[in-house]
Amino acid sequence: MHIAKTLRRYPALSAWLLLLPAVGWLLLFFIAPLFIVLAFSFMQGATYGGVKAVFTLSNYARVIDPLYLSTFLRSLYIAILTTAICLLLGFPLAYFIATRPQRLRYALLLALMVPFWTNFLIRTYAWLTILRTNTGLINGTLLALGVIQQPLPLFGNDFAIVLGLVYGWLPDMVLPIYAALERLDRSLLEAASDLYAPRSRVFLRVIWPLSLPGVVAGAMLVFIPSLGAFVIPAILGGGKSLMIGNVISNQFLTARDWPFGSALSILMMAVMLAATLIYFRSATHSQARTARSEVDL
Repeated sequence: MHIAKTLRRYPALSAWLLLLPAVGWLLLFFIAPLFIVLAFSFMQGATYGGVKAVFTLSNYARVIDPLYLSTFLRSLYIAILTTAICLLLGFPLAYFIATRPQRLRYALLLALMVPFWTNFLIRTYAWLTILRTNTGLINGTLLALGVIQQPLPLFGNDFAIVLGLVYGWLPDMVLPIYAALERLDRSLLEAASDLYAPRSRVFLRVIWPLSLPGVVAGAMLVFIPSLGAFVIPAILGGGKSLMIGNVISNQFLTARDWPFGSALSILMMAVMLAATLIYFRSATHSQARTARSEVDL
C-alpha cells in the first residue's frame, strides 16, 4: 500500500520502474557483450584461441595493413552501392503501393513480404542455383539455346553479392518509405497541380522532402546490415569475393584470433555510427533548407 501511494505521488518513478525490464535486458545482452568485445580488442591473443590479459594496441595497428584496409573499403563501397540501388528500386515501388486504393495496397504489401517469410539461408542458396557459372539456371538456359558460347560471369564476384544484398534488404527500404508516403497529404499534390507545377518540381519540392524521414530510416536499415554481411558474400561470392564481415567471422571461428576480430568489429561499428550520424545530420539540414525555401516562396 505504501509503495502504491509513493508511485502515485511520484509518477516519474513509475515510468522508470516500467523501463527497468527493458533497460536490464539491454544492459545484459547488448551493452555488456559490447564492452567485452571492446576489452578483447586491447588484449593479446592466446595460442589456441581466447585472450591474454595484456594491454596492446597492435590489433588496431594491423587494421591499416593493405589487405584488411582494402577489404574494408571494398565492403564500404558494396554497402553504399547496395543502399543506392535499393533506394532507386524501392522509392518508386513504395510510391506506387502508397498511391493505390486501400484494399489493393494491403494486397501489394503482402505480395512484397510473402517471399521473405522463407528462411534467409534458403533464399540465398536459391540464388546460387540461378547464378552458378555452368549449371546455373541462367547460364544453362542461354547455353542450351545457343544464345551465348561462354558462361556469363554471374557468380563469385561483386555482381552476385550486390544482387543478393539488394534482394535481401529491399523490403527494409520499401516499408519505411511507404510509411512516410502513406501519410502524405494529397491536398499538397493537388495544390501543386493547380499551380501548374511540373511533376519534377512537385517531386523535388513536395514528395521528396516529406518522404525524407522514411528514406533515411530505410537507408540505415539497408546500409548497416549490408556493411556487416557475411552469409551472402560467403555463398554468392564463392569464397573469392569476401567482405569485412567474412574476415571478422574467420578471425573468431577459423584463425581464433579473438582480439583482432574484436578490433575489426569495433572499427566497423564506429564507421556505422559515424555514417548514421552524418546521414541524419545531412537529412535534418536538407529538411530545414526545404522548409526555409517554402517559407520564402
